[in-house]
Amino acid sequence: MIDLRRLHVLRAVSHYGTVTAAAKSLHLSPSAASQQIRQLAKELGVTLLEPHGRNVRLTSAAHVLLSHADAIEARWRRAETELHATGTEPGGDLRLCGFATAIATLLAATAELLHARYPAIDVRLREAEASTCFDLLFSGDADLAVVEANFESPPLDDIRFDQQPLFDDPFDLVVSADHPLADRDVVLLTDTAREPWVLGLPGSTSRQHVLAACSNAGFTPSIQHQASEWSVVANLVAHNLGIALVPRLAELPPHLALSRIPIAGPHTPYRHFLSCTRRGSREHPTIAAALAAIDEIRASSQESTH
Repeated sequence: MIDLRRLHVLRAVSHYGTVTAAAKSLHLSPSAASQQIRQLAKELGVTLLEPHGRNVRLTSAAHVLLSHADAIEARWRRAETELHATGTEPGGDLRLCGFATAIATLLAATAELLHARYPAIDVRLREAEASTCFDLLFSGDADLAVVEANFESPPLDDIRFDQQPLFDDPFDLVVSADHPLADRDVVLLTDTAREPWVLGLPGSTSRQHVLAACSNAGFTPSIQHQASEWSVVANLVAHNLGIALVPRLAELPPHLALSRIPIAGPHTPYRHFLSCTRRGSREHPTIAAALAAIDEIRASSQESTH
């Protein structure tokens, strides 16, 4: 019989990339984590880790084992879900995580609604970027995450996670109130080709969205300034230092003299958001109640904007 705790250590090494990082996530010492994997390898009679430079890597046998281990984990989550689906009112701890905008515009209201509707649910919120959200889901420190899809996210067919489309957030053009484009109802991205730009920092998802959209529109933006916070971007734009593309859900300082203009045509960039759970747990009564609340709040928000 395989010790499932040792199997979980191997899954953690695969997820985090190193024995040290896996051990930290499991509150073990690196030597204790390595010992767990050695014992698992001995039980199975195969080699699971092999030297790779100064580190180690998973062997082909380990990858075969992991494909089954992830399936076992998903089946166990489904079993838990069915055991809790007894018709009783949702309750217990519910840990939600997401990026700052998701918490401000969606998850905070979700927590409030759940508290009013299901007093037995104890909701805990945590702000985190997408990569950290997946780590929290994997480790069991989060039950539901709202993340922005990006190139670092696990593929949608990753058996460890259940990722479902939630909503799309388009980018608007933001210019100073006295900019020549400020009075437009809509603008084509090609109209901005010769403008100075304010972009996100290198490596940021927002920067990648803007660069991809401009490339699709047939030009490379002239980057004059770079900033990570939308409020900083807004201040630079308000001082006529450049233009920017800003997600519609991003709140900008109301005192700044700015104009937000929708992008028309085929080159509008979007942020794509997903609701994510551990595979097999989406139908758990408490998680299902949270997802229903998120849908309700999103629908109410859309109605108020029309």
